[in-house]
Formats: sequence, C-alpha cells, structure tokens
Amino acid sequence: MKEQIKIWLVGNTGLRNPNRIQEGFSVFANSAFVGHLHGRENELRFMNLLDEKGIIQNTEGKDSSGSHARKWRLMFARNGLIYPQLQKKDGRQEDLGALDDITPFGRSFLKADTYPAVQECYLRAMSVEQFPITDGTHYFSPLRWLLAIMLELEKRTGSSELSRIEFALWGHTTNPSYSLQEVVDNILDLRQRRATAPAKRPFDKEEIVKRGKNYDKKPDNFLDYSDMNMRYLRISGIFQRKGRGLVIVPAKHVLAEKLAKASASSAPIIEQYKLLCTGAPLPTDNAEVAKALLNDLIQQMKERHILYDISDLPLNTPAEINIARQRLENVLAQTDEIQYANNQCNQWREIRDYMTLLIRGGGKFVYDEDNAIEVPKDETPAYLEWTLWRAALAINHMVNKPYEVRGFKLDSDFLPVSAAGGGKGDLYCEFRDFTILTEVTMSTSSRQEAMEGEPVRRHISDAVLKYDKPVYGMFIAIHIDTNTAETFRHGIWYTKDDVRQRLDIVPLTLEQFQRYFVAMFKANEANPEKLRELIVKCESHRDILEAPAWKQYINTAVSEKVSEITGKITACSDSEELLCRQELL
Repeated sequence: MKEQIKIWLVGNTGLRNPNRIQEGFSVFANSAFVGHLHGRENELRFMNLLDEKGIIQNTEGKDSSGSHARKWRLMFARNGLIYPQLQKKDGRQEDLGALDDITPFGRSFLKADTYPAVQECYLRAMSVEQFPITDGTHYFSPLRWLLAIMLELEKRTGSSELSRIEFALWGHTTNPSYSLQEVVDNILDLRQRRATAPAKRPFDKEEIVKRGKNYDKKPDNFLDYSDMNMRYLRISGIFQRKGRGLVIVPAKHVLAEKLAKASASSAPIIEQYKLLCTGAPLPTDNAEVAKALLNDLIQQMKERHILYDISDLPLNTPAEINIARQRLENVLAQTDEIQYANNQCNQWREIRDYMTLLIRGGGKFVYDEDNAIEVPKDETPAYLEWTLWRAALAINHMVNKPYEVRGFKLDSDFLPVSAAGGGKGDLYCEFRDFTILTEVTMSTSSRQEAMEGEPVRRHISDAVLKYDKPVYGMFIAIHIDTNTAETFRHGIWYTKDDVRQRLDIVPLTLEQFQRYFVAMFKANEANPEKLRELIVKCESHRDILEAPAWKQYINTAVSEKVSEITGKITACSDSEELLCRQELL
C-alpha cells in the first residue's frame, strides 16, 4: 500500500447537504440554463437564480466567480441528472447527449415525490462505477466498495459498523486497487489499538499524521471530507448513522450483499455515463432478488412482532414486489419513529443543546471523539422545526402519532431532510384536553410579520375549526419583531363565512422556550399542562398592554414560571451555556 493516498469525494464540500439537490435541480429544470450551464456568464446567472429562489445564500454577493453554480453542476452531472462533459479521449459528446441537457434519469428524479423514491434514485446513481482508479483504465463505485469493506467487517466481527476515524483513514482513502483483506486488517488493527489508548483525541491525531505522510493535501481533509462523504452515502438509504460513523441498514442487508463489489470495472467511461444517464439497474429490478429482499424484511418484522398486511397486493412482477416491500418499510419506519419518540424524554439535554446552536445561528457541539451534534448554518429552518418537534415528543402525552405531528420529512437517522412545505402549520400537538399548534421561523427582520402574520393566524384558525377542543398557538423565533407581537396580540381572524375568531397565539423567543423547557425537566414536571399554564399566563395581559410592553411581560412571565417550577431562576446566558451543558450532561 505504497500508493499515494487520494480521497474520493461522492459529494462536494460546497454542497454538503444532498437533500437540497432536488429542489435546486427543479429550479434548473424550469430555467433557461438547461443545456447552457457552462461559461462564466451562465454560471453567475444561474448562481443568482439559486440565490433568488432561496436555494443558496450568496450573502452580499460574496461569490462573484460563479463557483456555487459549478458545484451544483458537478453534482447534477455526477448523479446523472444532466449529461456530463466527455473528454475527447473518451468518446464523442453527441454519442452521450447534449452537454448540460437533462437526462432521462434526471426526468425520473424530478418525478420522485417521496423520500424513499429520492433515495432509490441516489442509490442507482451511486452504484455506477464512474470514479477512476490511478491505472487510468478502471472505474469503481465508492458505495459498492464501502459495502464490500463493511460486509467483510461484519463477517469477522458480527457488525458492519464503521467508525468515523476508521472511515476517515481506511474508507474514503482506499479503492478496489487495494486488497480488501488488508484494508479490513488495518481497520481492525486501528480499532484494537484505539480501544486501549488512554486518550482518543491525541490517538486519532497521531494516526492521521501517520496516514497523512502518503497524502499531499491538508490532513484536516481526512475528517472534514469524511463527514460530507458519509452524509452523501447515507442518502442512498442503504447506510445509516451509528455514532459519528456508519452501519448498513438492517432492512437493506440483502440488497447490500448484492451491490457489494471489491473489484473495479474496465468498461469505458462513456458506457458508465450512458448507464448513469438512463438510470442504472438495481438488483431489486430482478424478481428473484426483490422477493428475497421482501422475505428478509418480513422475517425481521416477525422477529420484532410488528404487525403488517400485504395480502391485498399482487406479487407477480419486480415492480409489484417492490411496492409491497416499500409498504413494509414504511410500517417499519413508523414503528421505529414511535420508539424514537418514546425515548425523547431521555434526550432533553441534547434537545436543549440543539436550541443553543440554533440561537447562535448554527454550529457544532462535540461531546467526545465519537459523539457530536451539528446544526449546519444553511439548514437552520429545518433544524428549528425538527428541534421543536423533538421537544414536543419529550414533553409527551400526545394522542396523535409522532409522524402526524410534523410536516417535514426525516431521513433514516431521524434527522430533518428539509423544512415543511407551505399550506399547513408546522407542528400539530394534540393532547387529551387541548391542542397546541407550534409555528416557527428563523426570520428576525421587520419582514417577519409580513411573512408569518397571515399564515400563522390562518393555520390556527383552521385548527380551531378542526379540533373539538381548545387550540393554543405558540409562535417561536430567535427574535420576535414587535409588529409580529402586535398582530398576535390582537389575534383576530375571519373565517370564509365571516365568523370572527379571537385566536390564542403567544410569541416566544427560542431562548425563552428553552428556559422553560429545561426548567420542566430539571424539576421533573415536563407535561403538556405545564406548557398550557405558560401560554395562558403569557396571554393574560395582552388586552391591557401595547406590543412592546406585552413582549416584556412575556419575558417576565417565563422567568416567573421557571422560578415557580424550580424554586430558582435556572436560565443561563449564552456565555454560560457551555458550562451549564457540561454540568447537565
């Protein structure tokens, strides 16, 4: 293994969230840039279009070179959504397809309207062997190679788990030109030595330095690129998070075995691109394999005593078998989500930490070398909804299911895919005697009222008409604009029949909600009735105070309720948050 190390990249550090590719590609597909995404002028104009549509945030024109557009174009091409540029030595562009034009697979990707369908598209794309090996004639698929490594690990240890440092040093730094057995030998040697190391962080640094002697770029890339690569690999649906590393999804084990490949392909790259752009086949396109995968899933569900019914579905073709499997996978996902929800009361400290990161505008908390949480700065809206959803689950006692509470999608690790779409409220928490509809926003400017005032009142009005019990609204933002508070202070809405409604909506900052949330758990009094008490107290003075004074009263009311629950003010300032977090952890 004297070959100079080269880290493969299935994603791009400038586009770290693959879940955003579909919305960006949808913008592209409806633009004048189809077939015209090369050239600095086109790149700049497409970048501005992405910025205009809210897909990226090119703050104050920071990127004036169009590099954002090039990164998006690279991801479109790598996943077979547009025809990539073919080098002359590899064939004629016209034999593949018009440069930057949308491919047949790209059209299929645009039609993928469920998260499992999107995952399957990525799985097809990542299964194509389009990454070159240094011999100049062979190509490999990082996904297939990694599956081969993890299955060999499972064969030797009983688990396919691959830790972050193992992936960093022996996952994305290797390819089928390496001996699979030797790669796994090195992973197990690293694992054994690390297990006995007195301090993990210095050990990891030393190992990176040693491995970095054969790498000619920044040693930081080992870990930085790991996080990005693993995130892209997980969107295939065949991997899920395990600590800060990866493990093969149990329900996809049979598929993983069929996809794993420790050798490279000698097929010309133009043939690989043709496969990529038309939609690469998967083992599940074969009826026998599809049935084997279905039977394996049925056995797993029986072992877990999960009820299911597919008796109404035909099982004659691969497509029909896969539809039945997807139904079972959905039942399994909902069952896992209920278990996840039931555990959130034990995760309140982590939920609090996510709130702190959101208040700061994003960032990361590293608890130790194997455990960390992160809120990517460009994904704060999705993480705000998700964090408040988790907070509601932690408070518990809801009569609706956790997947009925939220409007946003989750990945297999229960992380947010994107923020919920418009047209309905963010979080519907139905309790026995009342319902709380929570609306959230990262908006802090004077535009907050214009963006949120009407839809929030409309959503809560709809909920009042829907539920035969009291409905309370919580509006949570990092900062509450006074005009927003004024709109909710009145809370007036007229239905389609001109029926006047007085809505109960309390605007809270995330910091205020966090203080009360933490207090409830520290005092072992986390329950929905306590949350209703806070809402009722906060709105009690809205008719006698102007908006600025009402905002101040709400802050005082939160402090008083915190003090009432705990016997002391438990709030900690942002500068003290880390100390509080360490104390509570």
